[in-house]
Amino acid sequence: MTDVVRKDVKQRLENGDYSCAKELTLSMFSGKWKIVILFHLGTDGPYRFNQLMRLLPQASHKVLTNQLREMEEDQLISRTVKSDSQIRVFYKITDLGRTLMPIINQMYKWGTNRIKQLQISPKFNINEGGKKDSQTD
Repeated sequence: MTDVVRKDVKQRLENGDYSCAKELTLSMFSGKWKIVILFHLGTDGPYRFNQLMRLLPQASHKVLTNQLREMEEDQLISRTVKSDSQIRVFYKITDLGRTLMPIINQMYKWGTNRIKQLQISPKFNINEGGKKDSQTD
């Protein structure tokens, strides 16, 4: 597991020693890229792995793979394999994952407003330059 918070929460849930709903919610998308992945899957629709790699050029292959596996294990996304002339894997947000979208959208709105208040120009904007394309991956 790539995320310590998620691992701790999961272990406490399994032991029946858990009662903080806010921490459970946070653990579902804690991790460097999970919230961004969920945002784009929820907003843009399914992505293939290489499309996600282009969307997140600063993410390593290993970290992206681990975070996708964790979100699939947590039932926030689904992984679909299609094989016609070649094998293609698609990642899609699930109905459960979609229930996090109002929270994620509010976080995006709050962050956008706060960045404007601070008069910061980010060097890297995840919402620019990594747009989903239809090229073969």
